[in-house]
Amino acid sequence: MNRHHEALNRLIEFSVLMNEDMTTSLGRAGLTPSRTHVLWELAAAGPMSQRQLAERLKVSARTVTGLIDGLVATGFVTREPHPSDRRAFLVTFTEQGRRTATALEKGQADFAELLFGDMDGKRFDQFTAGLAEVLERFKHGLATQTWEAS
Repeated sequence: MNRHHEALNRLIEFSVLMNEDMTTSLGRAGLTPSRTHVLWELAAAGPMSQRQLAERLKVSARTVTGLIDGLVATGFVTREPHPSDRRAFLVTFTEQGRRTATALEKGQADFAELLFGDMDGKRFDQFTAGLAEVLERFKHGLATQTWEAS
């Protein structure tokens, strides 16, 4: 196996492990990755309409409605009347939602520290530069479909 194939295998293994860990830990909190994405957007930008959320998440209005319905039912967010558009509602954190978003942010910071905290500065800079290059190549490949799936 050549080194490029070995590197790709490591990226795939890392992706699988990250996905499994994320799904398991979010599930313990009563969340899915999609619902968590809603919480991240609210934490970053504050209350917003479902239309704005759909745009930020790059999903349909129907999809965001389902996500918000689930988050309302489990106590993470509420729908509040929009102050300037009586046809719209603002999606807003509940106290539980705010605490959960804060805990997710802390968990992410702790995880980043676990992965990178004691990595030598030069090696870390090389790693992040290499990863940025790989991501750009991947995005370009996705946009141009320069390979065939096997």
